[in-house]
Amino acid sequence: MIVKTEQDMNGLKEIGRICGAIRDELVKRTVPGITTKELDDIAAIMFEKEGAVSAPKGEYDFPGHTCISVNEEVAHGIPGDRVIQEGDLVNIDVSGSKNGYFADTGISIVVGDGDEVLKNLCEVAKLAFEAGLKKAKPGSKITGLGRVVYRTARQHGFTVITNLTGHGIGRTIHETPEYVYNYYEPSDGGLLKEGMVIAFEPFISTDEEEVFEKGDGWTYITEQSFVAQYEQTMIITKNGPIITTL
Repeated sequence: MIVKTEQDMNGLKEIGRICGAIRDELVKRTVPGITTKELDDIAAIMFEKEGAVSAPKGEYDFPGHTCISVNEEVAHGIPGDRVIQEGDLVNIDVSGSKNGYFADTGISIVVGDGDEVLKNLCEVAKLAFEAGLKKAKPGSKITGLGRVVYRTARQHGFTVITNLTGHGIGRTIHETPEYVYNYYEPSDGGLLKEGMVIAFEPFISTDEEEVFEKGDGWTYITEQSFVAQYEQTMIITKNGPIITTL
């Protein structure tokens, strides 16, 4: 989507605020003993209160209002009776729509006093996002964001997941650009444009560079690696990106 009107800007900011607030509340409530379904129920109540709709449920009939992935699960984890434990690596991914505008955001956290490597992994995911943010300017190559994400990961002894990417967003949950890679892809000559809306989401891995589908039709997992994600929805402007989901 390309933002063209004040209505576009306000609509994107509103659903961004809602998704960001749900994400932050779920992060706060992610403590040992709670189930992923109980977390998802909180999101359902908040979506309804705000007059918004869960994007995975509304667009894809996903069996949950949010995607909650734990440990070996990397993305699209189905909320259920899994109990969160001390030290778990948990990814909270929230996307939704309101009045025809969409936002998407996610963050990985370590519950309680977890492993220092996992805590560092989460921090590097955020650092990679911030490095890419500096490249998010009209006229810049989209794949330039991926170049600095990969570089940041390698500098800290990690790598990236190559078959999960960011994407365009705005009037639907997935739009052009189809891919916002987490590495440099020379075949992608696409440029960022003034007003373009993207979901930028580095996936930083301890080892493996690809995920595979678990067998439930939704969840992506690794065999033995841990992966942390940091995602925000942003609008590209000449004065710097506007993050709607902060």
